[in-house]
Amino acid sequence: MRFLQNRQSSNPILKESRFASQDLLQSAEGQATMTARGAVGKTIILGSLMLLTALFGYAFPSPIVLIGGAIAGLILVLLATWKMHLAPILAPLYALAEGFFVGAVTAWYAAAYNGIVFHAVTLTLAMLFIMLFLYQARIIVVTQKLRAGILMGTLAVFALYLVSWILSFFGVTVPYLHEGGFIGIGLSLLIIGIASMNLLLDFDLFEKGEAEGAPRFMEWFAAMGLLVTLVWLYIEFLRLLSKLRD
Repeated sequence: MRFLQNRQSSNPILKESRFASQDLLQSAEGQATMTARGAVGKTIILGSLMLLTALFGYAFPSPIVLIGGAIAGLILVLLATWKMHLAPILAPLYALAEGFFVGAVTAWYAAAYNGIVFHAVTLTLAMLFIMLFLYQARIIVVTQKLRAGILMGTLAVFALYLVSWILSFFGVTVPYLHEGGFIGIGLSLLIIGIASMNLLLDFDLFEKGEAEGAPRFMEWFAAMGLLVTLVWLYIEFLRLLSKLRD
């Protein structure tokens, strides 16, 4: 129970105060505890589910598939932050919904830039294992100060994308965000760096969840958080590679 009382969310996308909610504390009573191996297994399951719907989204890309998958995924993530004990249900649904979005986005980039998808997937997996090595070797140690810095950086990126999306309705674009050149590429590299640092926080949740006796349903919640980060990182690599091609 110390995990629920003292830990903050390892993924800045997920609201931190939910870990100390009374609803979560009550739902943890009498349950089996989380393990890192269990969370890894849940991540593999979620990744497989996402791949299934991603194949459909890739084969039949459309604005409805893309936007519908993105909105459904966002709603499920937000719902999971309020009802963590429902993560065993919400996490698989999120993976299925996000798969449609990922598949449609992949189809668009594949049609516009030959070979870009393979490189984006390779870079995403490479970054995953690099950050895992840095975390396990304790070359980078997750501290409260580091966690706060990553949270601030992540919120800044999301705020930037939100402003860009709102301005797009008025025909206004944020300079360099969707452009190539040194500044545009540098901005993409910065965002990829922030997304990659989120992997450290996801790994920390896996490890600390087991060490401090988090309830078993947190395996699904932690796996969901890692999948959110990986999808974000994959999309950013697609954006970076497209800028380099342009």
